[in-house]
Amino acid sequence: MSKVYSLLGFVASLSVIIVLLITSVELVAYYEPGFYEREYEKYQVCDSVKMEMDDVLYVTQEMMDYLKGQREDLVVETVVDGEEREFFNDREKAHMEDVQVLFLGGMKARVWLLVLAAFCIGILFCMEERPGKKLAVGYLAAFFVTLLVAGGLSLAFIGNFTQGFTAFHHVFFDNDLWLLDPETDLLINILPEGFFRDFAVHMLAAFGVMTAVLALAAAAVLLLGRRKRIRMELEEERRDL
Repeated sequence: MSKVYSLLGFVASLSVIIVLLITSVELVAYYEPGFYEREYEKYQVCDSVKMEMDDVLYVTQEMMDYLKGQREDLVVETVVDGEEREFFNDREKAHMEDVQVLFLGGMKARVWLLVLAAFCIGILFCMEERPGKKLAVGYLAAFFVTLLVAGGLSLAFIGNFTQGFTAFHHVFFDNDLWLLDPETDLLINILPEGFFRDFAVHMLAAFGVMTAVLALAAAAVLLLGRRKRIRMELEEERRDL
């Protein structure tokens, strides 16, 4: 049964890590102050689309509300090159429907992963004498597996971000709607490839901090447990003497 409990600890921990990955995407996409404005200034987006910064940020906010399911469509009116018009064309709207499915799917997956983690942890606390140790060991194992996978993917993306970016779209989308034309599609001009590279860096930084903090906590649990066992053994030896 010990192996089963260890597996439960690993599954719970891996579920939590994936939850943190999804959360790190959400933190950068929705809650990092000034992220979009800094990126738009960095890549001179306003000049590319011939829009004022306030209008670009307005379009961005409406787009993010759509991805969260807080608005029904992407019919967004704004001023482009001095003329009022719809920002998103039909191809962009169709692609963003796919992106919305991905975003909302991630939010649903996070809920189910939390349920799975809670279920595994509940069993451990009901059946295992030292659930804290099993969870700590399970988390450190899941953390190092994640480090290996994330490290490999990061090296691949650093070596050729464009290739990795393309592979990502082939994995998560079953059409070519994401292949936008900068001459006709404004979306690719406000979100150039460099934007997604910067987004990935910020997301990995947030993910790394959150997972590392938990890894330190897990290591502390094991260290404190070891000290406690050593102290108890010494006390037993003294009593025997």
